[in-house]
Amino acid sequence: MSDRKKQKTATLEDIAEAAGVSRTTASNAFNRPDQLSSAVRDNIMDIAARLKYPGPNPMARRLRSGRAGAVGVVFGDSLSYAFSDSAAIAFLLGVGQACQDAGQSLLLIPTDATSAAQATITDAIVDGFIVYTTPNETVVSQVLARNLPAVSVDRLPIFGCAAVRIEDRAGARFAAEHVLALGHRRIAVLVARLQPEPNSGPVDRQRLEKVSYVVSTDRLAGYLDAIKAAGVCVSEVAIEERPTNSEDAGYTAARAVLSRRPRPSAILAMSDRMAFGAMKAADELGLSVPGDLSIVGFDDIAAAQSARPALTTVRQPLIEKGLVAVRELLSGSGDSPAPLAVQLVVRQSTGPAPGG
Repeated sequence: MSDRKKQKTATLEDIAEAAGVSRTTASNAFNRPDQLSSAVRDNIMDIAARLKYPGPNPMARRLRSGRAGAVGVVFGDSLSYAFSDSAAIAFLLGVGQACQDAGQSLLLIPTDATSAAQATITDAIVDGFIVYTTPNETVVSQVLARNLPAVSVDRLPIFGCAAVRIEDRAGARFAAEHVLALGHRRIAVLVARLQPEPNSGPVDRQRLEKVSYVVSTDRLAGYLDAIKAAGVCVSEVAIEERPTNSEDAGYTAARAVLSRRPRPSAILAMSDRMAFGAMKAADELGLSVPGDLSIVGFDDIAAAQSARPALTTVRQPLIEKGLVAVRELLSGSGDSPAPLAVQLVVRQSTGPAPGG
């Protein structure tokens, strides 16, 4: 170890003493420079540079002002997912734009490790929380214990807090009505996780009785609304669930439903990523899309249009959802806005039912 004594960090009091001014005057040089003459301020700043004063403690300054200047996003997955999933990236882009416009910083809090997430939520220096997708009520309780404004996004509403949602059920209904109008009656649905307990396989009635992942539940309900209205027996619809939203999940789920006889002629995938996996499965099985199999996604991420064939999907306003979430949080009204509208985008991955 070095024998040199650790150099003492200069304080604001040291700067004031060296400049022959009060602490308040020294503080004004950093925080309210318009209150000082240029000569006084320049002298204080020169002394601060010479003494290597790092400047006022930003955390203390924020605590004195009563504002943290930051928004916390409690994310219902890992950080790696936040930066790899196109829909999550677009949502966070909207959040980031709104925070920048409002002069706010952004803190991401993943909840894949609950104990770590709770510690971060407890200690986070933020003005409020956006609770995004997570169904974990323990995490929600930790957020509410902070007594700060909060907004829920794509999850069950939190009592007393604004909820930002899209028209998930209506969008799924649009997708199902589209393939039904093309003559498809053998339909399969690829579902992302419905409950905290993971499941890789068919969805039974018990999985549908308890709502946890509200987006998945609502989209599945929308598909079934249209299917029932068309007179198709729901028991004949292959519903395959996977614990993650990914191309691999869509691939394995599609392989499972396409092994059924009679084989489905249309697949409704709960996300574009799952739809891409279904396209890969169809290609490996030698099935033409849309000649043998029509596929519909949900989200309309950028890759949907460039896919081959281009993916028919439901477009949701991902960036706008992030903008609205920050706006509602900073307004502090607690009133939920109307669900954001979605739109069916018809491309080349859907066509008439074979033999129709």
